[in-house]
Amino acid sequence: MSSRTQKLFVFFICLFLSGLSPIAFAQGNEDGNTVTEQNAGVANEETTTQALSESIDAQFGFIVENMAKVLFWVPVQAVPIPLIVLILFCGSLFFTIYHKWLNIRGFKHAIDITRGRYDNPNDPGEISHFQALTSALSATVGLGNIAGVAVAIHTGGPGAVIWMMLIGLLGMTAKFNECTLAMVYRKVRPDGTVDGGPMHYLEIGLQERGFPFPVAKAFGLVFALFCIGGSFGGGNMFQA
Repeated sequence: MSSRTQKLFVFFICLFLSGLSPIAFAQGNEDGNTVTEQNAGVANEETTTQALSESIDAQFGFIVENMAKVLFWVPVQAVPIPLIVLILFCGSLFFTIYHKWLNIRGFKHAIDITRGRYDNPNDPGEISHFQALTSALSATVGLGNIAGVAVAIHTGGPGAVIWMMLIGLLGMTAKFNECTLAMVYRKVRPDGTVDGGPMHYLEIGLQERGFPFPVAKAFGLVFALFCIGGSFGGGNMFQA
């Protein structure tokens, strides 16, 4: 290879390398910028999420604190029982006496219904009695029956078990009234689907009792809104 050819060869090699190097460095720089931008985006997203979470917590915290002042207010200082417990206990006791201890008299009948003794395939509805029971249990077992019991025993000692059994026994009648009203005032659509629940029987039932429509509608709407709020701290979403 002549000297001139060698010089041309070296020249083209240098030209080739000089042409590739800026591209390579530019690509590497671009990749570095991309990674930096991605990291910055992730950091900004985390900051935004944290700020949003703190804002929601602050708003709900203000509401919950004021509600707690009312619901957990102790009317009689000599007996440190919160207002919400008194309401539930007195209401359950009233229903139990009014229905003549139906929670005990009708226990066998409830078992027969759950076993399907009175099932009729032609009855309106979407699920059987047993499926309704398991659906109801899926929303209560865990948060109330496991975590709630553990917290109650930890806070109040073993004696809390006795009070929970008593409240649970009386609460069966309150639950009976709730389920009965839901069945009476439910809406069965032409396609067979069913709409029901407290928001329905509050609206319809209160109107039958003489309440104006706006008042009855407001009660149902408030209950539905409370259910949405409660799902963030309890219920199915919490247990899931």
